[in-house]
Amino acid sequence: MSAMLLLFACLILGTLVARYAKPPVGIVQGINWWVLNVALSALVLELIPKVRFDPQLWFPVAAMWLTFGGAWLLFGLLGPRLGWSRQRTGALILVCGLGNTSFMGYPLMQALHGKEGLALAVVADQLGCFPVLASAGIVVASIYSGRKPQLGLIARRIGTFPPFIALLVGIVAGLGGGWPALLDGVFGPIGATLTPLALFSVGLQFKFHPGQQQLGAASVGLGWKLLLAPLACWAMGTAAGVGGLVLTVGVLQAAMAPMVSATILADEYDLEPTLANTVLGAGIVLSLLTIPLGNLLLGA
Repeated sequence: MSAMLLLFACLILGTLVARYAKPPVGIVQGINWWVLNVALSALVLELIPKVRFDPQLWFPVAAMWLTFGGAWLLFGLLGPRLGWSRQRTGALILVCGLGNTSFMGYPLMQALHGKEGLALAVVADQLGCFPVLASAGIVVASIYSGRKPQLGLIARRIGTFPPFIALLVGIVAGLGGGWPALLDGVFGPIGATLTPLALFSVGLQFKFHPGQQQLGAASVGLGWKLLLAPLACWAMGTAAGVGGLVLTVGVLQAAMAPMVSATILADEYDLEPTLANTVLGAGIVLSLLTIPLGNLLLGA
């Protein structure tokens, strides 16, 4: 309970600071840089060597690809029938196909399932969601904005992302028996800054300005992201015999709120940014209710 209270406190604090305290210009970018490049890398270096091989670990990764692929298929078919522009269709594929598996997923999984759940959340994020964003996400953004995908840019984004490099180093360290206790004592405290800062940053960026013309599309998008996608992942996992915490974390990561970085990508490619931000804001609020509820329904 105290862990969940910490999440709400950091989120609300960020929202209040953004509205009333006039934080310095660039604070969000600074916090996000630390969280993504330093805290997340340290957390990956701490946790990945401790992850023991499990033949079911394919599931959290596959769930991320199913969530994105399902969004692309669903909205690609619905868009023309509902009279959506290509920009609207592309925006919904991005923000409702990619989940906030790090900024929201890590704190929530740690609060609900401790270090073991957090380690599985890292697997889903670093081997699943991040490669989807850096590859298929950029392809979708390019296609629906009328640009040509650049394969070199995609490869460069993946290969130079510090947490991805940390993931590879962590795997090697795990194969070698793990880190010395001295290094574990360094990675742990640095990685622990991720949870409060990530939620504080989400609160600072929180926006919810729905327009009448956006509510229908936002509702359809969140219906996929928060309900249908996790149901599809649960069906895939149970049909394949996946169970226990691996199934629970994989499904809950698929049910996570839309990704902040996907919203930024939609803005960069001019894919109806106002709709993307509306879906992001509504998804964050709703997921704080749907994730704990989903956790209960999964029997965790």
